[in-house]
Amino acid sequence: MFSAPHFPGGWKPPLSHLSKALKFPVHKQATTYCTRPEHVMRPTPLRLMPLGGSITHGVGSSHQNGYRDVLLQLLYRHSYQVRLVGSRKSGTMTNNEHEGWRGFRIDQIATKAKASAEGLQPQLFTVNAGSNDCLQGYKLEEASRRMDNLLESLWLASPDSTVVIGSLLVNKDKRVDGVIRDFNQQLEKLVRTKRWEGRKVVFVDMHGGDGPLVEDLGEDGTHPNDAGYAKMAKIWLQGIQVASNSGFLSATETQHPSS
Repeated sequence: MFSAPHFPGGWKPPLSHLSKALKFPVHKQATTYCTRPEHVMRPTPLRLMPLGGSITHGVGSSHQNGYRDVLLQLLYRHSYQVRLVGSRKSGTMTNNEHEGWRGFRIDQIATKAKASAEGLQPQLFTVNAGSNDCLQGYKLEEASRRMDNLLESLWLASPDSTVVIGSLLVNKDKRVDGVIRDFNQQLEKLVRTKRWEGRKVVFVDMHGGDGPLVEDLGEDGTHPNDAGYAKMAKIWLQGIQVASNSGFLSATETQHPSS
């Protein structure tokens, strides 16, 4: 066994000399400092307001979550940090806030949405409105103007916000579906005008092949079942991704933190 050498008068050579004399290296252990990051930036959740009538509420789904729960999970899966906001709640999901008013027309939804948006300041809206206008045959020649007023009221209440607006869904009643098709054409034209004006708005087609089909509707022929709502959620996600890729949404607001 090695015995440490003794030096006269208690003198000790420098550590480097001792290392050479003993024929083995001296390793200095690095000091690790554990620091607590007190000011680490965390992204602010994107405030998303689902806005519309009974479909936004979730009528027809088995859990009353409608498209909202599936959309939220899809957004999380694609690294979006989101918080649903609204003055109303429905469904079994934890974050179940929304602004879905059953039986309301576009003008009535606009009144409710403006008051709610002023307080909650959503940065993103998913809008599905107009079904009740079509079902009631309410002043259809003025439907586009009412939708224009709704959109402008959202931007007035929450400046610089982004709107992803969906066309109306297919309806089992062929007469009603014809009215819906005409409405959807007006809506798409309106969105093109708003984009030309510099507004942050994206149109998504819920009436096409990727949206709910007639067999995805419930017995009333208007509201989707769970499968139909899941299709809606996927289309909303695509619209939000288009908005994000267009620079409408801030990356610091939409990305999950790394830890």
